[in-house]
Amino acid sequence: MRAIRVSAVALAALGLAALSVPTAGATGAGRLGPCGAGQLCVWPSAEFRGERQVSELAGIDIESCVTLPAGTSAASLANRTGRPVTTYQSATCAETGEFATYPSGTWVPESPYAVRAYKVWER
Repeated sequence: MRAIRVSAVALAALGLAALSVPTAGATGAGRLGPCGAGQLCVWPSAEFRGERQVSELAGIDIESCVTLPAGTSAASLANRTGRPVTTYQSATCAETGEFATYPSGTWVPESPYAVRAYKVWER
């Protein structure tokens, strides 16, 4: 029984890891959703569905709160900025709501909360 539980936990961990990083050789197209190098891409629906919004690293103020357009939120995202990105449930980047930081190269098919703002960090 113990071996079965350990195997189940290991398989679950591998499944979660597969959701958060691209597969080997992935270019950011296909099932992960298109997102180019140097970009932060967000989608309004889970699994990278809906109209994608793209922010280029060159146009983002580092360590400043960037709010998504009024009345919108993101349910999935891809961070290809080359820097860590923190997403916030709060539109003002308040830490009283949910928030999480994702390293560059992270693909999140379903955020645990509606993302309304983000910050890109220096490193």
